[in-house]
Amino acid sequence: MFRSNKKPAAYDREKQIPVVRASICTGEREAGFKDKQSGKFTGEKLIRNPADLKSFLRAYGVKESELRREW
Repeated sequence: MFRSNKKPAAYDREKQIPVVRASICTGEREAGFKDKQSGKFTGEKLIRNPADLKSFLRAYGVKESELRREW
């Protein structure tokens, strides 16, 4: 019922970096992409548990070693 039918946005490996942003205060994490030129972050998925992170990695073909973490 609440499943998202949203298709993954296009990920351009030449122009974007996969990033997980985390809040120091709340611990909330969001996975998305950061533009190399402008530094603009585009959030794609809220990470609540390890399964959410795996789902993000699989959907965009990103390896966990490629992820950058930002606070």
